[in-house]
Amino acid sequence: MIEIYAQHGEIHGALHIFQQMLLVGMLPSKVTYLGVIGACTVSSDLPSSLRVHVSLITSDHKEDTMVSNAIINMYGKCGSLENARIMFETMKERDVVTWSSMIGAYAQQEHGRKALDVFQKMHLKNIEPDRISFVSILDACASCATLAKGRIIHMFVIEKGFESDIVVKTSMINLYAKCGKLADANCLFQKMETRNSISWNAMISAYAQHGYSKSALKLFNYMVREAVIPTKVTFYSVLSACSFAGMINEAQGYFDSMKRDYGLTPEDVHYNCLIDLYGRAGRLEEGENLIRNMQCSPTCASWMSLLGACRVKLDVPRAKYAAERAAELDPNSAAPFVMLSNIYAACGMWKEVNEVRKYIKDKGLKKQPGRSSIEIDGETHDFSVADEAHPKCREIYAELERLNQDMKEVGYSPDTKVVLHDVNEETKEQVLCYHSERIALAFGLISTPPHTSLRIIKNLRACPDCHSAFKFISKLLCREIVVRDATRFHIIKDGVCSCADYW
Repeated sequence: MIEIYAQHGEIHGALHIFQQMLLVGMLPSKVTYLGVIGACTVSSDLPSSLRVHVSLITSDHKEDTMVSNAIINMYGKCGSLENARIMFETMKERDVVTWSSMIGAYAQQEHGRKALDVFQKMHLKNIEPDRISFVSILDACASCATLAKGRIIHMFVIEKGFESDIVVKTSMINLYAKCGKLADANCLFQKMETRNSISWNAMISAYAQHGYSKSALKLFNYMVREAVIPTKVTFYSVLSACSFAGMINEAQGYFDSMKRDYGLTPEDVHYNCLIDLYGRAGRLEEGENLIRNMQCSPTCASWMSLLGACRVKLDVPRAKYAAERAAELDPNSAAPFVMLSNIYAACGMWKEVNEVRKYIKDKGLKKQPGRSSIEIDGETHDFSVADEAHPKCREIYAELERLNQDMKEVGYSPDTKVVLHDVNEETKEQVLCYHSERIALAFGLISTPPHTSLRIIKNLRACPDCHSAFKFISKLLCREIVVRDATRFHIIKDGVCSCADYW
């Protein structure tokens, strides 16, 4: 019964029956454990996962390799990497699935470098990777944009004979796309002898994230002509492409087609694309009405999409309402309050700013710090705001000062409005100069020959002033600067960005 419930998505039913078994003294079999662990994995329910694991410890199956592998995977999906690691390290016997599960756990939670460490240890122990190992490690390389290591894994894939595997090749497409190498991703896609919907989705998403919305939509039309049935993921990529280009009418058409032509029920991510589009167009009331009339329950992200639009239009009353709704849906997130505070600051409402910041502090909410990374000679270097930890700190800051002066001479004017602190203009300029992406860029410039392309990864949305500065720097130094932020790529060359300043 547990397995039947789990297979049909009735997760709570499966967990309820398992609890009843324990209460009446029945001993779960290996199959029972695998079924209930699978249910916890699908639901990402950490409290239930912990209870299942506790019951396993006193059972005859606690050292079963298959069950232990499932536990690692379960904790990975629940985001409890420490529990997954402890399970992995205490296992007496590990097979290729064990190693793949641990790599996958790190990759799913975007701990790419830890996944790479596990893969290296696996290699040193002469454990032959399987297709799942390769998919997981390629996804890990994609998440942290380690192109050099990704290319090594690619060669390893060829050596082990997995290059023609459709799932592995799709992961390679995703790797090159996430590293800003769209041409390489497209080359792999074009050479595929067979493609499934996931392969098409990966390439459509790649075009969308790089700002080639028309190419993404053109590829979608090819996909349909090839009689490949689009999935919900396909339509999310298509709607994202429309969102990145401000194509409201086209997005509405695809949204309607999704329901009418393919019988797919839109989920919150599809609605969020439309909400974002309405918001960018300044049609905030329509965006809010869409949230209220969603066929599924709105998520924190739905209200955050509207809140982001309120930031652009400085609609304070609507922003306050959206922030409150977002916080209700995710009370542990500081993001709604941080964005609301930013809107207050942009309006010069410093009293309200201080009240919100005090609320964040009193509630113990943690703001996600901005971080940027850049890969030089196969090694990844991480930077935070005003970072002074790097051995070349002095040279980096000297380069930043030089760049600032050179840019001002050709017309750059710092956009101090984006500094959301009540300080003087000189201090605001200094704050802008020390953003993490600016520090990463300066390090890249002093570490590479002239005219070398630079790729920077940022965990948050790119700063508007840094975006402007990068355009000046690209033209001044004849450099291509590729920035992957939390939502898309910015490919900046000769003073022009692929986003056309619509982001």
